[in-house]
Amino acid sequence: MMTSFLVRFAIVLSCLSVAVGLPAHAQQEPARSAPAVSTDLSAPAPGTAQTMAPPASGQAATTPAPAGSESATRAGRSVTTGLDELSPLGMFLKADIVVKTVMIMLALASVASWTILIAKSLEFSVLRRRLIGALRKLTGAKSLAEAQLVLGQGKNVAAMLLQAALTEARLSAGLGSDEGIKERAASSFTEIVRAEARRVRTGMGLLATVGAISPFVGLFGTVWGIMNSFIGISKSQTTNLAVVAPGIAEALLATAIGLAAAIPAVIIYNHFSRVTKGYLELVNRASGTTGRLLSRDLDRSHGGLHVRAAE
Repeated sequence: MMTSFLVRFAIVLSCLSVAVGLPAHAQQEPARSAPAVSTDLSAPAPGTAQTMAPPASGQAATTPAPAGSESATRAGRSVTTGLDELSPLGMFLKADIVVKTVMIMLALASVASWTILIAKSLEFSVLRRRLIGALRKLTGAKSLAEAQLVLGQGKNVAAMLLQAALTEARLSAGLGSDEGIKERAASSFTEIVRAEARRVRTGMGLLATVGAISPFVGLFGTVWGIMNSFIGISKSQTTNLAVVAPGIAEALLATAIGLAAAIPAVIIYNHFSRVTKGYLELVNRASGTTGRLLSRDLDRSHGGLHVRAAE
């Protein structure tokens, strides 16, 4: 009896447990298997044919662009913007006022160097051509008077030397010391040659200054720019290279401009040093030729006096 009662109680308990758990299980199954019902009233009902109305005339059908194309466009624009900012002009415009001032000064110094190159090249070309022609005429002349006749009133150093010799011969007329006349004429020649050397060296000092200090001026701009970059690192509290790279690039641009100004200035200075030396050699030749003409005139005058005294 007890066993049969326990069996019956177990059967009843299992039936009750099945009856309690069945509704929850039944509610989960339809949720999984039932299709989703659309709340859009404009959507066609199931089983009906779907027709699409053609677009109105003059209205183009728009197709949504893929999400990847928009991100690619933004990435391209950011890369282009970054390249523009790292261009020389972009770095100059974004540089600090001190670095920008250094760049402008170096650019002006470079322009001055190239201007001196063009101006002095033309000047030396004209001076050498005139002096070589005058020196050829002086060499062929037999006296100071003949040399003055063939040279005319030329505005070159050879004409100045000849005029100095004639002036000294006129002022020393009646003096019996030929050596004194020659010494005074040689002193005048030396002054003329030195004045001509100073005149043709005009601009050489600027070239020497640009070539000597431009690298240091550019280095000053670099140090200032790097200092600002480190200050930016401390303020942003990051060591990311992308944060400090523009400032360092701007600073290095100042050094590059300094070298670009200094190197041509040194080359131009050395070139004109050689050209000036060659030109001054021609001037010294003209001075020596004029001195010889003066010496001949003095000998002729004394020779004539001796002849007249003998007669």
